[in-house]
Amino acid sequence: MPGMVPLALRPAFNANSADLTARLEAWSTINSGSDHLAGLTRMADALETSLRELTADVARVPLDANGRAALRARSANFAETTPARRVLCSGHYDTVFGERHPFQRPTRIDADTLRGPGVADMKGGIVVMLAALTAVRHELAAASLGWEILLTPDEETGSAASRPLIEAVARDHTLALIFEPARPDGSLVRSRKGTGIFTVTSHGRAAHAGNQPAQGRNAILALAEFLLSARDLPAEIPGLLLNVGSIRGGGPAVNIVPDFATADLDVRASTPDAAETVARRLAELAAPIQAREGHRLEISGGFNRPPMAPTADTEHYFALLQACARKLDLPAPAWTDVGGGSDGNLLAAAGLTCLDGLGPIGGGLHSADEYVHLPSLAERARLTALFLHRLAAAGRP
Repeated sequence: MPGMVPLALRPAFNANSADLTARLEAWSTINSGSDHLAGLTRMADALETSLRELTADVARVPLDANGRAALRARSANFAETTPARRVLCSGHYDTVFGERHPFQRPTRIDADTLRGPGVADMKGGIVVMLAALTAVRHELAAASLGWEILLTPDEETGSAASRPLIEAVARDHTLALIFEPARPDGSLVRSRKGTGIFTVTSHGRAAHAGNQPAQGRNAILALAEFLLSARDLPAEIPGLLLNVGSIRGGGPAVNIVPDFATADLDVRASTPDAAETVARRLAELAAPIQAREGHRLEISGGFNRPPMAPTADTEHYFALLQACARKLDLPAPAWTDVGGGSDGNLLAAAGLTCLDGLGPIGGGLHSADEYVHLPSLAERARLTALFLHRLAAAGRP
């Protein structure tokens, strides 16, 4: 390996940029919304074909009775390496765009911009991942640095089915590279908030709105009172985000005092203490309403992903990544704290050091304006390839 010029530094590496774009366009036309089982299967089929071009060690791992499956692939030398010499490459192949969503196909905005479902989040990230590993697979085998790919089908809905597998896989590695999209300015992700969903259900008492309104207990008004108080929690708890995402109640007959209403809250916390505090405060806000005659408030749910915070090891690997960018004459990426969660939250909580946001540059995530900056596909693949090459050369993941 000494004296070898890594492929990431060779001009020929950029020759596959058109191929990367073509692969991404093809994958973006496959609807793989988290709840579209047939589409998830088609996407898994396409991914498995590409993975088998990279390594013979490919497996589907069933996750539930409905047919969802994760994909795992390992380098040829994986069994000969120890966890301290292994890197996990993490991604997901589901999107937020369901089978009936109008946003279904990619379109070129200009020569450098592709708009489409999943082009950044995160089918584009998987394109980058596979291109980087293709570039270094023989170099890393010589250096005895092993790698494993884990692609999951339910990240966008909280990774409930994938979580046990994610946590188990984390024990076999010492570093995770997460190919979620980079920010629009190219920044990586330094930290992620923990994410949770709380459901608040209000029970009241029905009555005729004209004849006996005083006999009723309006569940909608009680819930609204609670939500207005909960809205102010971010001003009280540092680093907290709270969004009332949906509300339902009553029925088609408006001459009845409604006895039922429910709301779903998206809650995000920067620290474990903040997560514990918001759960306690929600219960405290419900208590006065709960104590009223004829009213009952129930709170269910909680945090499904803990916060992901940087560590000293994260700082070390980020500095190495920046050095690789400078060697490639690419802008050295910054990094930033974000509110969105990823499987990196789960991997970090399982004790694995994570570099997150290694995917292509893009934006408009979770909307019909999602786009990817096409030149960044090859740029981020080169950056990751050189990073892995230097990890192998240094003898330390």
